[in-house]
Amino acid sequence: MTPINKTRRRAEEDAKAKGYYLVPDPELLEDLLEGLQKNEERYGYPSCPCRLASGKLELDRDIICPCDYRDPDVNDYEQCYCGLYVTKDIHDGKKPTNPIPERRPNEKQGRAYTISNEPSIEAPPNNFENNNHSEIKTKLWYCKQCGYVCFREDPPYICPICKAKREMFAELAVGIEIRGKT
Repeated sequence: MTPINKTRRRAEEDAKAKGYYLVPDPELLEDLLEGLQKNEERYGYPSCPCRLASGKLELDRDIICPCDYRDPDVNDYEQCYCGLYVTKDIHDGKKPTNPIPERRPNEKQGRAYTISNEPSIEAPPNNFENNNHSEIKTKLWYCKQCGYVCFREDPPYICPICKAKREMFAELAVGIEIRGKT
């Protein structure tokens, strides 16, 4: 199986598991799948082809396809940001695809501009602060509904285990005590 077919199969399986569909436009679908494949070859992970990745896994975890923003976008706009995942109405042609607003926070977008080693034609927008964007402040998050625990900057929009919303996550404070002879 070719790499692009593996990418397609992975996207189809994920769409089916969530009750979504892949975009019905064959050219757009092919472009998106090729973008995912190229990003996986370039970075080692399939970052969203419609967003600038930093090339650092720790900074791009939220945009690895399917990204953290997909489910809220499909819920609110019937498609994800790049349009790869759509609802049945869009897939069946009952509704058109439309551009939707970017949900990824500016701070996370800005880090890709300051860290990316690739030349960029376009400068970062002026609303990005030029402070130390590479500093990662990861936290331990706990789903109060099912007990799922993750270590990342922000809690997921939807719990991958029980599908609880972001509001059900709480930050865990962990203390370490060292015992023994010194």
